[in-house]
Amino acid sequence: MKTNFKLKLIAIFAIIPFLAVLPQSSSVWAKDTVVKVGNIIPLSGPSASVGQQGKNAREMAVEEINAAGGIKSLGGAKLEMVYADSESKPEKGVSEAERFINTEKVNVLTGCWNSAVSYPTSAVAERYGIPFIVPVSVADKITEQGFKNVFRIAAKDSWWTRDQFAFLKDMEKEFNTKVEKLAFVYENGDWGKGFAGQWKALAEKAGYKVVLDEPYPSTATDLSPVAQKIKRARPDVLMLVSNAADAILLTNTLAEYKVKLKAIIGSGGGHADPSFLKAAGKNGQYIFDIVEWETDVNKPGAKEANAKYNAKYGSNLTGEAVDAYLAMYVLKDALERAGSLDPAKIRQALATTNLTGGPGMIVGYDAVEFDKTGQNKHAALVMVQINDLGKGLERITVWPKNARRAGYTPTFPMPKK
Repeated sequence: MKTNFKLKLIAIFAIIPFLAVLPQSSSVWAKDTVVKVGNIIPLSGPSASVGQQGKNAREMAVEEINAAGGIKSLGGAKLEMVYADSESKPEKGVSEAERFINTEKVNVLTGCWNSAVSYPTSAVAERYGIPFIVPVSVADKITEQGFKNVFRIAAKDSWWTRDQFAFLKDMEKEFNTKVEKLAFVYENGDWGKGFAGQWKALAEKAGYKVVLDEPYPSTATDLSPVAQKIKRARPDVLMLVSNAADAILLTNTLAEYKVKLKAIIGSGGGHADPSFLKAAGKNGQYIFDIVEWETDVNKPGAKEANAKYNAKYGSNLTGEAVDAYLAMYVLKDALERAGSLDPAKIRQALATTNLTGGPGMIVGYDAVEFDKTGQNKHAALVMVQINDLGKGLERITVWPKNARRAGYTPTFPMPKK
């Protein structure tokens, strides 16, 4: 009997080392396990409005995820959000990232909306090996640093102009309308000049003739000289980069001078501002504008998600908010596959993401899949057209075609008045 007892003890002790290295099951995780997410976003200063929209969208997604059982591979772990106000200042973003990692012990970082903040903050995340999910910060250079822990969901800056030209080619083909001459008119800051430089290269590649290249100060109170130059140049399509006040002023001035065009293509910014429709009125009808998202995008769940957001926060989802909402579902997907709070394992799961459905995929494109730089290679923009379908002017999604509002046919070229 003693011999049998000794043999049993030997067998038990022999097994213990193997048990120690077995993969952890979800039952190993404590019921109060949390995944701590550090959010660095502008909650005061010039970008406070968009920061708050992103915060609201994150909160809505996290409520849904936690209510649905949390992260099942982590025993139902809940996402816990901690926030820091970047104030749109790069140095503040960097210091908050350091604090989140060293003091708050976050498992993942997300932010920062302002590209000028996301860029240096990404270096902090990389240095500590903490995954950094960038819902939307458009500067190309953010994912051009050779970092392994940075993952951007939305389209980068150069893809906005890429998609404007892809849209224009698709319109020419769909409506059998030839476009030969382009005019570039843009505010004379970094934003406008950046777009203009990319437009020139794309126009040359596509075989278009540029008949006007005209920067202007966005603080201008009279854009009559610009409108006259456009009229004299006789372009087929006018491409614009404008802030709100100058977008309104130029649109109304073009109407006053009766400038005839086949199309006007905006670049978000002022043309997407809610004040534009009110102030430009019928003069803004038929303008196309490129944005990250619109409320009528023809994707499953988009209408319901927007209605829920509107009921909770009193406004519609914006493109930036949708990116933030999707970011939480991208994180959930990665955590489920990682089954771990080890940053390296979360990073690896993010790197192998291929999310094509689920509550978060209400964007205009069809998948989230990161390339070797950390850029979502499927990210794309949507093009809307301003039109009146009997209920006043509204913004109607028209491109990509698979996201076009059901039953709507774009007006192209613009009717001659």
